[in-house]
Amino acid sequence: MTDLVTYRRDGAVATVTMDDGKANVMSEDMIRELGAALDQAEVDRAVVVLTGRPRLFSAGYDTAMFGRGPEEIVRTLRAGGNLVHRLLSFPYPVVAACSGHAIAQGAFLLLATDVRFGVDGDFKLGLNEVAIGLTIPHYGVEVARHRLTPPGFDRAANTGGLFAPREARDLGFLDILVADQAELTERATAEAERLAGVDMAAHLGTKQRVRAQALAAVRSGIDTEFGA
Repeated sequence: MTDLVTYRRDGAVATVTMDDGKANVMSEDMIRELGAALDQAEVDRAVVVLTGRPRLFSAGYDTAMFGRGPEEIVRTLRAGGNLVHRLLSFPYPVVAACSGHAIAQGAFLLLATDVRFGVDGDFKLGLNEVAIGLTIPHYGVEVARHRLTPPGFDRAANTGGLFAPREARDLGFLDILVADQAELTERATAEAERLAGVDMAAHLGTKQRVRAQALAAVRSGIDTEFGA
């Protein structure tokens, strides 16, 4: 696609890879390019594998952004919330191949996908907002409430803790852990290929029913906090 996001389609599976050369921060440009990749996946009617580069999925928003003007902050957070809502309601399955650290907005993207693979190792996943002086946006609260275990949601949101992959899986950030990057790619791609065989109309209709409350809560949080 562009410098921050690459799009590669192989049959019914499209791999969307984030790589800004640093922390894969959720800048306006990164969010825009992810949106363009999802646009292409819809045109291609493809199952999506969303990943980062080895050792890093995404570290979330650029913390320096919160020291800039309020218009940029609101604009970026609204765009990030809309991306979470889009992933949560995407008409085709989305598999996350979490290649390393996934923090804050990076974790919200992870939580909005359908099946989440992660690599075991010295990585951290979680919602560190309160540890760095930020209040979790409403949309983040709602997607975390939907996907984390009830005790995991309360702990992760309120303590700002970052967790190793095994503990993160127990809290609900991940579904399946693998040993290394090669296995991550293999397993995530195999799952995407399996999901390409489901009835997509039934998938979307069921997803809309299963996630109706979460989607409404995420949308309400975005519109209330940042404007429609």
